[in-house]
Amino acid sequence: MAFVEKETVIEVGAQRVWEVIGDFTDGPVRMAPGFVTASRLEKPDERVVTFVDGTVVHERLVEIDHQACRLVYSVVGGSMQPESDISIMQVVADGDDRSRFVWSHQVQPDGLAETIGGGMDRGMSLLKQTLETRTAAR
Repeated sequence: MAFVEKETVIEVGAQRVWEVIGDFTDGPVRMAPGFVTASRLEKPDERVVTFVDGTVVHERLVEIDHQACRLVYSVVGGSMQPESDISIMQVVADGDDRSRFVWSHQVQPDGLAETIGGGMDRGMSLLKQTLETRTAAR
C-alpha cells in the first residue's frame, strides 16, 4: 500500500481553514475552486466530487472531528476504483493567524499514489492561495 503525505503552511488562522476543510459537502469546491468543479452529497455519508478534467470520485466520510480539526474519508468509487483507500486531512494551529494543513493518503494499488499526490499538490496550492488572498483583501 502506498502512502503519500503533504503539508503546507497557510497564513490564515486554523479555524478559518477548518471552515473549508470541515465542510464535507462543499469543502472540495471551496478548497480548490476551478480544479474541483462540483461536490454534492449522494448519501448522508458519501459525496461525489467532480474535477475539471472530468474525473468523478465518490468519497465516503469515515470520521469528522471538529475539535481536532480532522476529516477522514475514503475513495469508494467513480472514475477511480482503489482496492483500499484512506485519507486524513488535518488543520493544526500555528499561532493566531497561521496554520499547518496536513493531508495524508494511503492507497492500493500503489500506482494510484502518483495521481493522487498530484491532485493533493494542486488542491493544497489552491487552498493556500484562495484563503490567503481572501484574508489579504480584508
